[in-house]
Amino acid sequence: MAVDPRQVLAGFLTISMFAMLGNMIKRDHFDSIEVSIQETSVVQFDALKAEEKSVTQVSTESSPELKPCWAKPVPKIEQSKGFITFSLTGGPEHHISQVTDAVVIARYLGAILVIPDIRGNEVGQRRNFEDMYDADNFTARLTGVIEVVRELPAEVTTENPAVIRVPNRVSEDFIKNNIQPVFRTKSYLRLATFFPSINLKASGKPNTDLDSTACLAMFGSLVMKQEILEVVDRMVERLRTLSRNTGSQFIAIDIRVDVLEKKSCREKSNGRKPCYTAVEIRDFLRKVGFNADNTIYLTETWWHESLNPFKEVFPKTYTKDDLIPAEKKGHFLQSGGAELQRALDFQICSKSDVFVPAISGLFYGNVAGKRITWGRTQILVPSQVPSSSPTASNFISPYVSKKNHVAYSCFC
Repeated sequence: MAVDPRQVLAGFLTISMFAMLGNMIKRDHFDSIEVSIQETSVVQFDALKAEEKSVTQVSTESSPELKPCWAKPVPKIEQSKGFITFSLTGGPEHHISQVTDAVVIARYLGAILVIPDIRGNEVGQRRNFEDMYDADNFTARLTGVIEVVRELPAEVTTENPAVIRVPNRVSEDFIKNNIQPVFRTKSYLRLATFFPSINLKASGKPNTDLDSTACLAMFGSLVMKQEILEVVDRMVERLRTLSRNTGSQFIAIDIRVDVLEKKSCREKSNGRKPCYTAVEIRDFLRKVGFNADNTIYLTETWWHESLNPFKEVFPKTYTKDDLIPAEKKGHFLQSGGAELQRALDFQICSKSDVFVPAISGLFYGNVAGKRITWGRTQILVPSQVPSSSPTASNFISPYVSKKNHVAYSCFC
């Protein structure tokens, strides 16, 4: 017999946070572990042990939207000196981290930040910042914090910058010891952020100038351009309409066949998994109470035959190709448009009733951060589920249940 989500969802919010934390302590979820990207390119999943409990789903009600805990950094009064350049690479989940590091470094050095371009995965693929983001908002939000310019002065473009590799979530000590000495002798730097590990853990409330700068850069500087947001709104409205017709939840699942094909999702000796297949996610969703009425968005651009077993159980499952307005397909789904496609994924996963990451990593972490600030804390971490029926609350992301995401350092 199918379980009506409306009959079972309300119970989740009545569970106290302390009870939930008690359940979560029994497991060590993948987002609380720092792992070298060279090993898996993602933070590892844990195979969780669920207790035998009655089936419930996550409540559709949102938590209150959080407010910034940081004060805008005190305006710099001295003249900015030197220039910092960098490029955005990967998807929006990488852009957030790259911008944050560049802004923090520019603030510490008193340097002028040049608005970055966007580089694709293939040599020669390049977009302007304005192709994805609101440049005016970016400049306005950082006014008084750092000086931002759209391009280098002509006299500087003839020089070669000093290239510096910067670890994600760069520390003040790293800037002081590794970047500042170079900047003093060569006041034109090009930064390249790398990710030795994915760490989005909270570090306490912002208590330094650089902490506040990082919060502002991470959560307040990047806004998608209006065209992208309008397409997202139309796609989300279609998904919500389908959900309202059956009174069900709209679930977004980050699952990409191309990524799964390149990695093994087999459980390792330590009980952890780096990813989950479509069949495993299907079984997980059924075990925690979702059913054929639920509307599901997959972060696939086109349908893949490996997803057929999933759709047999969840027939209301859609990809970008199913949902994007016809007149926008040429622009967003064209070859070389991976950054735009991930922009759609990022926004839709941030706005869904429930978010389920089938692949751990930076996308999951930064989507979780956006959802936390918006009060959309319904994030389920998948697991190999025992034959008994667990409650969905057992699988709430520790980013939420333990409040250990950096978003909780910047918002309250």
